[in-house]
Amino acid sequence: MQVDCIIVGQGLCGTWLSYYLEKAGASFIVIDKSETLTASRAASGIINPVTGRRIVTTWMIDELMPHAWEAYNAYGQWLGISCIEQKAIADFFATPQMRLAFLERLEKDATYLSLPTDENDWQDWLQYDFGYGLITPAYLIDIRKLLDQRRSNLQQSGRLRVEQFEFEDIEESTKCIRYKDLQTNQIIFCDGAAGINNPFFPNLPFGLNKGEAMLVKIPGLPATHILKKGFNLVPWSDDTFWLGSTYLWEFDDPNPTEGFRQFATNWLKATIKLPFEILDHWAAVRPATLERKPFVGRHPNHPSIAIFNGMGTKGCSLAPFFAQQLTDHLLHGTPISPEASVQRFQRALNR
Repeated sequence: MQVDCIIVGQGLCGTWLSYYLEKAGASFIVIDKSETLTASRAASGIINPVTGRRIVTTWMIDELMPHAWEAYNAYGQWLGISCIEQKAIADFFATPQMRLAFLERLEKDATYLSLPTDENDWQDWLQYDFGYGLITPAYLIDIRKLLDQRRSNLQQSGRLRVEQFEFEDIEESTKCIRYKDLQTNQIIFCDGAAGINNPFFPNLPFGLNKGEAMLVKIPGLPATHILKKGFNLVPWSDDTFWLGSTYLWEFDDPNPTEGFRQFATNWLKATIKLPFEILDHWAAVRPATLERKPFVGRHPNHPSIAIFNGMGTKGCSLAPFFAQQLTDHLLHGTPISPEASVQRFQRALNR
């Protein structure tokens, strides 16, 4: 069977890449083993335009925000679902110093920051002492709905193979590349945290980190905002909220821990003034990078092999933008942004 591309992985990266390839008229097969929980499925789905204690704008956000809004709405309409909504983030100040930092940043650049009309308007539901600021616009992506609907779409069209990808079955030649019964021009690895063991890209500076989150039912808590006070409390559905997350750079295993469950439970008791019920608890390993920039593009020594990985915590905003860029690069030779191009690691990949 001849196809233009083989995509390995159907997380956010593989899902977005398959969309742009299909819109461009390219043929492809997606190979993805069935996993109940991945970094994409465990994520909150927030696109936040600012980051860190200094409340600085995230990398490329002025380009990423409008692209994400347009892309998710177009993808959702194409699949017949709604998968993006705008939600302001209510950022509650844990200390007077954090309040001061927000106000200083607001004075310098108010593009995404503001103060509410009444900083006490959450006191019926939350315990907080130093007020809060607003971050807007922020977007909330229904990642699971997007992944599930696209998976169903791929299965119905016969373009999904639910199996483990086997590197030993790759046969490279000067004319094409073969994988089992498939002949293709390009294999693109969108394999998330598993990419750290990819034999074609052994020296890339992955910086995998583990996150844990819980699903919590809190009847009566307004779902109008994403609430941030150390943890994020994100509206999920029908009185349920996503609570998380941690960022562990050193961990013994990828499983949920009792330590996080207890810590999060204590946070809920201290912060939320309403009864709550913990419904689920999960953990996943993020495909982050030490540079906090993604890996996008063709291998410098194996032009038939490409990578689309390393989105870290910013996958919801980075994946659609760079999926379109990678599609244009693969089909038309247009350049990848230098800061994201895997070619910046040419020396390491030549070893």
